[in-house]
Amino acid sequence: MAGRLAVIGAGLMGSGIAQVAAQAGWQVTMRDVDDAAIARGTAGIRASLDKFVAKQKLSAEDADAAYGRLATTTDLGDAVAEADIVVEAVFEQVEIKQRVFSELDRLCKDTAVLATNTSAIPITTIASVTNRPESVVGTHFFSPVPMMALVELVRGYQTSDATMATAKAFSEEIGKTVVVVNKDIAGFVTTRLICALVMEATRLVENGVISAEDLDTACRLGFGHAMGPLATTDLTGVDVLVHATENIWADTKDGKFTPPESLLRMVAAGHLGRKSGQGFYSYE
Repeated sequence: MAGRLAVIGAGLMGSGIAQVAAQAGWQVTMRDVDDAAIARGTAGIRASLDKFVAKQKLSAEDADAAYGRLATTTDLGDAVAEADIVVEAVFEQVEIKQRVFSELDRLCKDTAVLATNTSAIPITTIASVTNRPESVVGTHFFSPVPMMALVELVRGYQTSDATMATAKAFSEEIGKTVVVVNKDIAGFVTTRLICALVMEATRLVENGVISAEDLDTACRLGFGHAMGPLATTDLTGVDVLVHATENIWADTKDGKFTPPESLLRMVAAGHLGRKSGQGFYSYE
């Protein structure tokens, strides 16, 4: 199936998607708004490939071949003109994603599948700005993409069976295990579950019921989680989790998706988890 892929956004998610597709034999064009963003993305891909080589999980020849299948540009039209599949991986804000998809609708060939890497925004909302909602699908990858096996494939209200089949085949070809979400609900399945768990976990800590450390230990040893929910929040980014939860609340008005005050204060204070050095835990 390997063909031409365009990835819109060269951040952590976009560069990871570009890398695994290039490793699987796809010709990949990665696009971002400026050269600095592209340089960071390509440097990340090179470093990730080199780590796989150092750990003997990939040969140096295969790593170089994958890197050789990667092209970059700041021109959206150039990136998507010949693409069979386009994966958008820009900031998790509905207005930004809609702006991108409005342009993709204008610039992509008629047969292209248009995928969004959103973790919480309804696919139908993003597809609504296009004249081809049947071609729009959710492909929710997990970070870091080269290491995480899962893709959550989400059907929008008008997504066609053919689009779903193409997106599933693509995801599996680049080495991912696919779970299919048949209804376009806010937060889909995985984000909805982690947000609900983190909000309740935060309330328990906020109310003095249990410490963050003991709560995470309970989830690891009691439920077999690889990481507790609060350590996961620090890894993902406290602000990212809050933003995703607020997106779900905006769509559902379900009280369990109301972020606790302590979580909002953490974000206001810049305690965003590992990336800031402080979250539920200290990383100084």
